[in-house]
Amino acid sequence: MRTITLEEHYATPGFFDGPGRELKHRAETVGGRYANLIERLCDVGAKRLAEMDAAGIDMQVLSLTSPGVEQLAADEAIALAREANDYLAEAVKKHPTRFAGLAAVPTSAPDKAAAELERRVRDGFKGAVINGHNRGRYLDDPFHAPILECAEKLDVPIYIHPTPPPKPVLETYYGGFTPMLTEMLAGGAWGWHIETAVHVIRLISGGVFDRFPRLQVVIGHMGEGLPFMFQRFDIMPPAVTKLKRQYKDYLRENVHYTFSGFNFPPAFLDLFLELGGVDRIMFSADHPYQSMKAARAFLEQIPASASDKERIAHGNAEKLFRL
Repeated sequence: MRTITLEEHYATPGFFDGPGRELKHRAETVGGRYANLIERLCDVGAKRLAEMDAAGIDMQVLSLTSPGVEQLAADEAIALAREANDYLAEAVKKHPTRFAGLAAVPTSAPDKAAAELERRVRDGFKGAVINGHNRGRYLDDPFHAPILECAEKLDVPIYIHPTPPPKPVLETYYGGFTPMLTEMLAGGAWGWHIETAVHVIRLISGGVFDRFPRLQVVIGHMGEGLPFMFQRFDIMPPAVTKLKRQYKDYLRENVHYTFSGFNFPPAFLDLFLELGGVDRIMFSADHPYQSMKAARAFLEQIPASASDKERIAHGNAEKLFRL
């Protein structure tokens, strides 16, 4: 069974002198796992390919690791996005059957972001990755309309990757604990999944999919908690929302979902049942933060038919990203 993973990360050496400097600091002071992460993020060659072969992964769709360029000032974001995309383009050029790319875009400069996305897609990139809000401003803000308009025009998806919530939210919700506990609660243990769910709800509530009905977004981690809430959104009548459809319709028609490290059968079943099938569910491993081997083993074990597994493993990704 062919396998394509969709939330797989890389970084450039220069990234660790900018938005990735905290990870670099930990690598230098703590070492161990952190140092290993930097090495594996920057590797888009032989070692990564060997790990993919060992795990049974045929292709990775690569994206710049969190926190991306979204929290940078415009000039810095433009420069780093260009550098990162050049780095990724070279890797894809060397290994076109094993790697594909999602473009980093400077959301703090929407016109430049749209131009960068269009240029990269024309050169073979498969869409964009956006690591959450831009200093507290979300994609529903009209400020970001050029990016959304460009993605719809090019018919490419936007992968919305988690990021920590804006600082006031982080301090209010997760402050008062030890620094490490606050960081974990606000991050991968809870907060950034809820943050991404909020981002998607803002897109719907702000009428983004009414203005750009063909726009498609992708989120990871079995839906970032949203499938559990599909039915609950029905309590909001159209007279209040002013939307053309119900929330669950947008979640079933404009959003796609990947595994990305959530190798949990109940989470998969909830997503499957709320979507009414596997048409919008896609495989991923979240390399190098999670195990490709564990993801591949989970794929084999999910309660789905052989044909559904094929669509999850590669068919849906091939269709959406034109791989």
